[in-house]
Formats: sequence, structure tokens, C-alpha cells
Amino acid sequence: MNTSSTLAAPIGGATADLAAMRHAMVASQLRVSAVSDQRVVAAMARLPREDFVPAASRALAYRDAVLPVGGGRGINLPMATGRLLTEADLRATDRVLLIGAAGGYCAAVLAGIVAAVVAVEEDAGLLAIARAALGDTPGVTIVEGPLAQGREEGAPYDVLVVDGAVEALPQALVDQIRPEGRVVAGIVDRGVTRLTSGRRTQGGFGLHAFADSECVVLPGFARPQGFRF
Repeated sequence: MNTSSTLAAPIGGATADLAAMRHAMVASQLRVSAVSDQRVVAAMARLPREDFVPAASRALAYRDAVLPVGGGRGINLPMATGRLLTEADLRATDRVLLIGAAGGYCAAVLAGIVAAVVAVEEDAGLLAIARAALGDTPGVTIVEGPLAQGREEGAPYDVLVVDGAVEALPQALVDQIRPEGRVVAGIVDRGVTRLTSGRRTQGGFGLHAFADSECVVLPGFARPQGFRF
């Protein structure tokens, strides 16, 4: 992917400062936090994350926290994204359904690892950033629509990645994953955000938590009354 052709990059010292921040992110946020898939680490070390956030937030692109971007939305912190993608056990042949594309960063990381990514986003401002930053990146399709509905066209997918936390994962999304397909998502559990993973099997579907972590909460996933994680 060549983001330099789609977005104007900072110049001079600003470029060097952002590159230094990116290397620090890898060293202090990823490598010490069980982000052990070296393909994920390499992609996050290479990609200019600042190209995937609003212009006013570029200097904060590598912060170790959720990055608010207005309208009640945020961009997931690097460690949470890295851990979710590591846990997904990604394969070169995978077709991935990504929920919560935001500015396109997670889609860009996935694009260098898997065969195809369908990235769903409903926020118009974030969609514009994603389309500009991703350009014509091979294998990536950006879809505008409600996050909770996913993208039935093209299903079943091999992997579902929810790059954020939801109160409950809708059956509509689970149904878009093939049997034995993998799912990774943040879950809001009694006020705590947890990173989870699971598989869809012929007998059903379930998630197990593998880490407590700050994680951006996505809209449109209210827990049904009586639901228990």
C-alpha cells in the first residue's frame, strides 16, 4: 500500500517525530503486550498510522489509549487491535469481515496478511478518511452501512474481526462466518472491556475472554434484555 500518494505527509521534523513515535509504539505497546504475530507487528511498524486518523489528531496517532474522533466515536488503541489480530490466527487465504473500519488502519494491517478484507463503517467522516488512506489497496473493499449488520453479500467469511467492544455480538454477524470460522472482538462485560475470541461450529458459537483491555466501544450493539456474557 502506498499511502503517500493519497494523503499529504508531514514534512521535515514532523515526519521524523511521527516515525519515532511509531517505533516506540512497537517497542512499548506491542512487543510487551503479547502481540506475537510478527506479520502484524511488521505491518504496524511500517504503516503510518497518522494517515488513518483525522488531521487534527495526527500528533496523537500513537497514543496508548482510545483516540476520540468526535460524534461519540473513537479509534481503537494499537495494542487492542494488535492483540485481536494476533488471536485471530490469520492465514494468507482468509477472507475477513472487519466491523468498525474507522479510518481504515486495521484494514490496512490486514491487507498485507490475508487474501481479502471487507471493512464495514457507518460514520461518514471516518469513511472519508479510510477511503483516502487506503486508496486502491488490493484486496480491500470498504462498505458503508450499519456496523451491526455486517456485509451479508460475500458471506461466508473465514474470520470476523470486530475492532472495538460491543455489548453483544448479533447473530446476524455470526451467521456471516463459515462453520469453523474464527471470531475476535472486544466485549463490554459489566462495565469492563475485554478482548475475546471464539469459533463458529456446527453446534453453536461462543466467545472466551483472553485479556482485559481498554477498547473503543462501538455504537449499535446494545445488549438484549436478559443477555448474559
